[in-house]
Amino acid sequence: MLVREVMTTNPTTVRPDDTLRTAQEYMFGCECRRLPVVDENGRLVGIITDRDVRLALNSPLILRERWQDDLLVNQTTVEVCMTPDPFTIGPDAPVEDAITLLLERKISGLPVLDGDELVGIITITDLLVALRDLLHRE
Repeated sequence: MLVREVMTTNPTTVRPDDTLRTAQEYMFGCECRRLPVVDENGRLVGIITDRDVRLALNSPLILRERWQDDLLVNQTTVEVCMTPDPFTIGPDAPVEDAITLLLERKISGLPVLDGDELVGIITITDLLVALRDLLHRE
């Protein structure tokens, strides 16, 4: 089985200069927990997760009022919190390679690049759906 058979195609993306509010809204809208970050040419430059956003906004050591939280989420950019140059995989790679990379790096998703073009993302959820479908066929 190949990555292209399991991945989510055409993932929702954000730009480095988008705000964390935008990233949160996109994640909520597409019901996902991570977004590839692309530059103005569509080139992958990073990945941001819901955990990245939560860590940036919710320090238990700093007490803030609600207006300060709103200010933070509206003014902090994705670039500040994203993981730059994320691990990636190709669409023709075996799914086992994706699983190995996810396990070794302790991450939950990989952008899928065909050359320099972002063509999808493969996540643990995608892999669980594929496993369920395989088991259901048996």
